[in-house]
Amino acid sequence: MPSPFEYALLRVVPRVERGEFVNAGVVLYCQEKRFLDAAIDLHPERLRLLDPRLDAETVRAHLEAARRVCAGGPGAGPIGLLPPVQRFGWLVAPRSTVVQPGPVHTGLAEDPGEALDRLLQAMVSPPG
Repeated sequence: MPSPFEYALLRVVPRVERGEFVNAGVVLYCQEKRFLDAAIDLHPERLRLLDPRLDAETVRAHLEAARRVCAGGPGAGPIGLLPPVQRFGWLVAPRSTVVQPGPVHTGLAEDPGEALDRLLQAMVSPPG
């Protein structure tokens, strides 16, 4: 039976004042399945089109931090010690930094991991 889930895209906004962004990941939370994870697909060449001075490795480090928060535990700092629903809330809270969450959306899936992969392919990875 499908379970409801929530997800948000992780966006890279090199110049916040311009509002331009590149989707670089997805974070997905499914309470019923006790699932919280993020998938990342960063393409530095796409970032360079918006800001050639942006350091893609620094951006990648911030995106990987989101994955650590999803995994939880002390390696993710104080946020990593919170329950999954609160970690998801922290990850999708609006912020005005280079890595920002998009709006939260909902869906249904038998397998949240499969849904995460599908969303990454459809919403983040370059077409083709």
